[in-house]
Amino acid sequence: MEMALLILSIILIALVLLQGNKATDASQIMTGGNSELFQVQKERGVELFISRLTFVVGAAFMILAFLIMFTA
Repeated sequence: MEMALLILSIILIALVLLQGNKATDASQIMTGGNSELFQVQKERGVELFISRLTFVVGAAFMILAFLIMFTA
């Protein structure tokens, strides 16, 4: 079970890194200077697939972590 958790964590990290950046500049990430950062933007195509896959893998990671915690 621990090996599955390790694999899921690596996949989750890769999926988060693959997601598109909504800020156009690194300084805007820290200061919040991008006014479009929290606006509703419709995801399409590959972005939508990666976003949903990230959610599924994240949920599976949390469930597996809870299972390991309660069975140990």
